[in-house]
Amino acid sequence: MSGKRGKNDAADAAAICEAVTRPSMRFVPLKDEHQQATLCLHRTRQGFVEERTATYNRLRGLLSEFGVVLPQSPEKLRRYITEHLDSLPGWAKRSISDLLEHAGHIEDRLLEYDRAIAEIARADARSKRLMQLRGIGPTTASALLASIGAGHDFRNGRQVAAWIGLTPGQYSSGGKARLGGITKAGDAYLRGLLVNGARAVIASLGEKQDRFSRWVRTLVERRGYWRAAIAIAAKNARLAWASLKYGEDFRLEPVAD
Repeated sequence: MSGKRGKNDAADAAAICEAVTRPSMRFVPLKDEHQQATLCLHRTRQGFVEERTATYNRLRGLLSEFGVVLPQSPEKLRRYITEHLDSLPGWAKRSISDLLEHAGHIEDRLLEYDRAIAEIARADARSKRLMQLRGIGPTTASALLASIGAGHDFRNGRQVAAWIGLTPGQYSSGGKARLGGITKAGDAYLRGLLVNGARAVIASLGEKQDRFSRWVRTLVERRGYWRAAIAIAAKNARLAWASLKYGEDFRLEPVAD
């Protein structure tokens, strides 16, 4: 590859021509305008979530200077601060009040975005099929559909799970295969939605005795909580790809016993 170190238009064009001739080359999937618009909703929503977390953390940090330990729940936190706001001195009261008001505005925006995303998901037959999967609600279904479309850019469901970062990384050498933790590559937003959905599945198991619930319960007992959550999330990613690619011809879940 001597003589190709420098970056210029000619070298870029030659590299592109070489890349498109390689059968194993992978390309970034193109999204249509509807997908891009939906992803704008999701990215903005995620920004509000991060801003809300930062605001609540700022409130906790400021009030800790006055010896106040706040509860974890945002609802309880807001209620506690409101009840004890008058006991704060001077500008501390004003600062905390402004931050609390700011957090309230963010919460209102999040509700608006959640409603908009839910409406989009429920208006699309493909999203409605995805929502038949346990652990996938309107937000996750909408994000999956906007991100991978009809799934034609992936050969199989495992590629989707790997693209989202839900498959173990390989550390193999000398003929010995070693698998580590998940790669956490790719879309962290999608990965977070799928993992949180999987955690909700585990939390809602109760005494359910259908085939899927028994599988999840056994998985938790055998592999532990977090590995089970990752396994469920990866399974949902694979099933979601199959549902989007094959449509109504694909049965999402086995019939319960």
